[in-house]
Amino acid sequence: MRFLAVFLMFLPVTAMAEVLSLYDALRATYTACVGIDEELSGLKTMAGINTAVTGVGTATGVGATVTGVVKASKDSKIEELEIKLEKLREIESKNQAQESGDFDPEAFTAEFEAEYSSIAQQLKDYQSEIDKLTQQSKNLGNWRTGLLAGSTATNVAGAVIAGTNKVSVGLREQINSCISAVDDLQQSMMQARLNGEDISEAQSIVDACSEYKYVDISKIDDRAKGAMISSVVGATTGLAGTITSATANTNKTRNDNTEVGKQKEKNLNTASNVLAGFTTAASATATVFNATQISAIKKVAEVAEKCTGVLK
Repeated sequence: MRFLAVFLMFLPVTAMAEVLSLYDALRATYTACVGIDEELSGLKTMAGINTAVTGVGTATGVGATVTGVVKASKDSKIEELEIKLEKLREIESKNQAQESGDFDPEAFTAEFEAEYSSIAQQLKDYQSEIDKLTQQSKNLGNWRTGLLAGSTATNVAGAVIAGTNKVSVGLREQINSCISAVDDLQQSMMQARLNGEDISEAQSIVDACSEYKYVDISKIDDRAKGAMISSVVGATTGLAGTITSATANTNKTRNDNTEVGKQKEKNLNTASNVLAGFTTAASATATVFNATQISAIKKVAEVAEKCTGVLK
């Protein structure tokens, strides 16, 4: 019992020996906590830039998808006109065969001559419409290729930005050091209060800076990772769509009027439109991740702003 009493007498002295003076604790807290808000400001700025970048990627992806749908409608109309044109040519060919035979031209009725004249005009009109739609289709194909290339570029940029816009090891360590310094300051305040010192300044610092304990900085990195993965997917599908779209719109592909050639062109255009849709969806997802990363950064930044405000 005597040994226990002696031990308890010296215990407070031992504990007190590990507590910093209020001045030293305040200085340590200042050193540990100042500058965090500036680091977070940089992250917030980059997240905002990336939101804009991936937003552009989404817009160009939507443009490519819509352009592809309009192009498909033009191509379908061209196909219908080509079928009609082929049937008219068959009729014209039969009429020409009749004219070149033993028939007397004077025996043909006025009605037949009018019909034949009408067929010739329809042939001309159909061909003119096909030429116009073909040019429109080609232009739309070029626009789709360009828009997909633009979306691909923005997704690449988005992936690069998201991959680097994370909480650095240094910032993570500084936040942990700030939390530890605030804990030490609280211990020093207890001793300072017993000594009759004014602890009002220290109390305001503790109230503001201790909130770092309750923020989850891992969400910042989680959002960045999500944005990076989405942008990589968007860049991959965008690149594939760009190549497919360009191939579908070459003269070699378009001018192959065999059944196999026509089916190949149709398949390439369909694939391009599908890939444009995937690229748009991936870009939109990346934009959402970037926007939510800004929100996550803001929550930590609010604490940093309060803490820095009382330290200055």
